[in-house]
Amino acid sequence: MYKVSEFSKMTGLSKETLRYYAEIKLLEPVFIDPNNKYRYYDNGSYLVARLLVHLRRFNFTIQEMLTVVNDESFENLEQILWKKRQGLVDQVQELEKLIEEMDDFFEFGMEDTEDD
Repeated sequence: MYKVSEFSKMTGLSKETLRYYAEIKLLEPVFIDPNNKYRYYDNGSYLVARLLVHLRRFNFTIQEMLTVVNDESFENLEQILWKKRQGLVDQVQELEKLIEEMDDFFEFGMEDTEDD
């Protein structure tokens, strides 16, 4: 079992994030010492924590992460990831279109100032 400070270093999640994740029942310690209130995590917690790090990196919301973690079989994980990926692809396309519109605007604006 790992204390919070050790687990934080292993996973890359801050102590504050671990505390918050425990509070919202996203990643709870496997054991809390009744005497000193130290929280402990195990190897299974490590796997979930690493998954959460990736999900955060993939711009998952807390609610989306809860959906993934609450599906203990992770049966729907691939489908959820593909859906999230498609959302990101759509965002990229929208941003590219917006950049194109901005470029057209600048080009149009530059033509107006050259005629003066």
